[in-house]
Amino acid sequence: MTSDLPVMSALLDTKRWRGAALGVEWLPIAAGLLLLFVPTFYDAATTFWHTDEYAHSPIILAVIIWLMWRKQAALLDATAEPAPVAGIALLVFGLLLYVLGRSQQIALFEIGALAPVLMGSLVAMRGWRILREFAFPLFFILFMLPLPGTFTDALTGPLKQHVSAIAEHILYAAGYPIARNGVMLTVGQYEMLVADACSGLNTMFSLSALGLLFMYVTGRKSVLHNAIMLASILPIAFIANVVRVLVLILITFHFGDEAGQGYLHGSAGIVLLLAAVATLLMLDAVLARLIKPRRAGMAKDAGAV
Repeated sequence: MTSDLPVMSALLDTKRWRGAALGVEWLPIAAGLLLLFVPTFYDAATTFWHTDEYAHSPIILAVIIWLMWRKQAALLDATAEPAPVAGIALLVFGLLLYVLGRSQQIALFEIGALAPVLMGSLVAMRGWRILREFAFPLFFILFMLPLPGTFTDALTGPLKQHVSAIAEHILYAAGYPIARNGVMLTVGQYEMLVADACSGLNTMFSLSALGLLFMYVTGRKSVLHNAIMLASILPIAFIANVVRVLVLILITFHFGDEAGQGYLHGSAGIVLLLAAVATLLMLDAVLARLIKPRRAGMAKDAGAV
């Protein structure tokens, strides 16, 4: 019994040495990533990350780092089969995209280059199999990208029209003196413009990121459960935004323009986003009770037989 202890100790020491050696391999990659993207994220933090549209981006970045840290064991897999040619090709593409974005001040390309640079580094060092481990963190980078103005304008316009129309119909049915001209609502003596921030696009974007992250972390096995959750994210976000607009209209009508445009205007968005997240969590809990994974059902049937 005691004679096996030196052998086990030697094996543990060898395993630790190999893990440390594999970890050292990633130091040049980590240094290169910091050299490239620390200036990028500093510029973003001092410019458009201050806006309401992209205030979530630092949180997304922190989540991506946390998700990749959770998968660090895959980075130290000594049995992996590197694909240096394909990896270097992806890395070169990412670097070219970064140079183009950095030199031309195109933040979409500059920040978006993070995905192919990471993919190329992972494939070159550990092969294609590792991408399955890091698929979600790499996909999550999309929620950090600054969207082109033409794209957001194309979505914001119709959303504002729908929100305005629904708010008008609901309040008119409730007996309020309301009229609508496009996205301009007249309630009593007050005129309210449904601005871009009230379109609900930011809420949809934020709730989509939170919902997908929650689904990934919980890891539900039922396909139907996940499909219902995924299909519910955007409707919940849209309904939450309609409620927000209705609340602000009612506050303005009953308490005046200063109340509607003051502190309550900013806090209403946060409260409704939290309410939307809570609704999503409750839906998940209900579905977890109603829908059981197929494997669990098959196991019960097998036990009964």
